[in-house]
Amino acid sequence: MRDLTAPAKRGRDVLSLGDLGTAGLREVLTAAAARKRARGDRPRGAPDDDAPLRDHVLGMVFEKSSTRTRVSFDMAMRQLGGAALVLDAATTQLGRGESVADTARVLGRMVDMIMVRTDDHAKLETFARSAAVPVINGLTDLSHPCQIVADLMTLAEHGKALERMTLAWLGDGNNVLHSLLEAAGLLGFGVRVATPANRQPDPRYLALARAGGADVRLTLDPREAVEGVDAVFTDTWVSMGQVDDPSSRAAFEPYRVTSALMRLARPDALFLHCLPAHVGDEVAEDVFEGPQSVVFAEAENRLHAQKAILLWCAGNRLAADEPQAAAVP
Repeated sequence: MRDLTAPAKRGRDVLSLGDLGTAGLREVLTAAAARKRARGDRPRGAPDDDAPLRDHVLGMVFEKSSTRTRVSFDMAMRQLGGAALVLDAATTQLGRGESVADTARVLGRMVDMIMVRTDDHAKLETFARSAAVPVINGLTDLSHPCQIVADLMTLAEHGKALERMTLAWLGDGNNVLHSLLEAAGLLGFGVRVATPANRQPDPRYLALARAGGADVRLTLDPREAVEGVDAVFTDTWVSMGQVDDPSSRAAFEPYRVTSALMRLARPDALFLHCLPAHVGDEVAEDVFEGPQSVVFAEAENRLHAQKAILLWCAGNRLAADEPQAAAVP
């Protein structure tokens, strides 16, 4: 008889920003900023003074390629005092037909947390139901919560008041936008979305944002979207796994973030992109390399965001509880 028993769930999952809630998201943002400040100029492989995840191991499951997610989670565990294991379909039994549920049950008995980067969001949910340890969404085709935590951290670092800002999204109504809309519902900031008519975001995320009190507006006109906003976001026109269709590319041409569009935003507006970027397609080179671009600060902040998310999942007391931690604007 198969042993189907499993220990009770330890810790908390982050499959979406809704799992954090408003208070949890603010706590994570404050903790990420505090831990970043506390690092100073120490070597990046050196653990934090408290090493709060000493002896903990994160299992990282990749069914999609990755640079920032892979490195940031690995380095986050090192700086928190723990370790990380990288697994992918090609070198594990997932590639030979073992079920997601069985893989999750095995990993949940061997590691302390699991990060999953995959295509179908349902696979992530199966991991979370089956594993007895916290499961973190490292990206699915539906959402990318860890990216948005880093983005919000970057905006706060550059003086944006998160609850009072208005953001513009240009391009594809994709997974990153879905998580941005979810964050808007939690914190109450405004979002203007300009996409081609056939590439608008999932209506469920529009409803989530509006239910949380966010002012969300959809338009086909990129100029209308960026008028007077605090930051402009974009992403690749063709996401991982999608076919690069020339007709779709033509439809996206008006949504390229150019210096002319950025001039319609506030003078201190920021440009953000989750990377990798196709400079010349979704963003002009002078914007990507220009003074309003914070894309590499945004990429660096993936590390600090992951640290705070890992601690929240493990149930640790975050830096938000410590006197020296400054509140997020």
